[in-house]
Amino acid sequence: MPSIIANLIAREILDSRGMPTLEVDCVLDDGTMGRASVPSGASTGRFEALELRDDDPSRYLGRGVLKAVANVNGPIRDRLAGMRVTDLTRIDAVLIELDGTPNKSGLGANAILGTSLAVCRAASVAAGICIYRLLGGVGTKLLPTPQLNVVNGGVHASNNLDVQEFMLIPAGFNTFRAALRAACETYQHLRLLLKESRRSTAVGDEGGFAPDFEDNEEPLRLIIQAIEKAGYKPGEQVAIGLDVAASGLYKDGVYRLKNHKPRTVKAAELVDLYEQWLDKYPIVSVEDGLAEDDWEGWRLMTERLGRRVQLVGDDIFVTAVERLKQGIARNVANAVLIKPNQVGTISQTLDCVRLANEQGYRTVISHRSGETTDHFIADLAVAVSSGQIKTGAPCRAERVAKYNRLIRIEDEDTLGYAGFAPFRR
Repeated sequence: MPSIIANLIAREILDSRGMPTLEVDCVLDDGTMGRASVPSGASTGRFEALELRDDDPSRYLGRGVLKAVANVNGPIRDRLAGMRVTDLTRIDAVLIELDGTPNKSGLGANAILGTSLAVCRAASVAAGICIYRLLGGVGTKLLPTPQLNVVNGGVHASNNLDVQEFMLIPAGFNTFRAALRAACETYQHLRLLLKESRRSTAVGDEGGFAPDFEDNEEPLRLIIQAIEKAGYKPGEQVAIGLDVAASGLYKDGVYRLKNHKPRTVKAAELVDLYEQWLDKYPIVSVEDGLAEDDWEGWRLMTERLGRRVQLVGDDIFVTAVERLKQGIARNVANAVLIKPNQVGTISQTLDCVRLANEQGYRTVISHRSGETTDHFIADLAVAVSSGQIKTGAPCRAERVAKYNRLIRIEDEDTLGYAGFAPFRR
């Protein structure tokens, strides 16, 4: 007999920033339950699906999610009760229809995604198989190379860095476990280097260190030192990734930099800067190097740098098929960041991954800065054989939960490690 959805129960819980988010339980007719929680971003693109908040200043500075909770416990539950839990695509389509808006503002993308995730997990439990096998089937064969954000700037930290994330990419290893060890040891040596220079080792939203720096390039120099002190070879074993989050720097057609010498620059000048860094440091990935509205700048950057380095679109694509189609038509970027809460359902997330794969774009499965200990994206990265996952520093439980899940998957299954393969042009 097929498993039937009997009940959906949502509640308001806290994310890693101490702000409310949703947790949803999907209960089946035989008592089986799947539970999921929803992350929240700080550096958000204008084209993302709407995260419904209460806007009640008397609770959580207006950031409560009781409206979204009520939508799950009311109209969503009433509509999905009695449906087969295995009909994941149909259930997501019903959620989109029930919402009735292009950006999920009717029910809230957080209410819809929480439901979609919980249903998927309940289907996994009912079938007695892991989520990555439920979604990926027998074709699943790859453990992702992690991108670990070890220095935070931009909106993720109260420091003077323009670049939002400096990431370790431990690609030169044969197993996920060995790669993660190298990243953790490098992270700890980076901590020691900061302490030696009498700087704070307090961390930002994603677990990276967040002191002030001489300029935007100093973290790159320190990361190279940390890799070497940990006993690894920069570029051969541990490479570097950047998330500039340039939409936050963009205003009136120019980019406003605050670090070192405050100034405004055009897109071509930022591309010049990235090119200089690529010449000096083993950088293999640059995310959101230009702003979400700067299509012409992105085209220029892709033309100049796309054969040398992975250029990841986040704010410009927001995991949306239509936005990605525009990027493909304009020859923009060569990779796309995948965040389920940007689009609101697992089915739409998988549609975006599928389009990227068909068009030769790499995919990077990603967390958000406001996270929970739910490790769904670890399974998702394995399910779609993305070869890359971005989920923060090896610090803070909500980040480490994803890495620990991947360690368990490596123990449970015979899967290869992606290593440098996703970054080769």
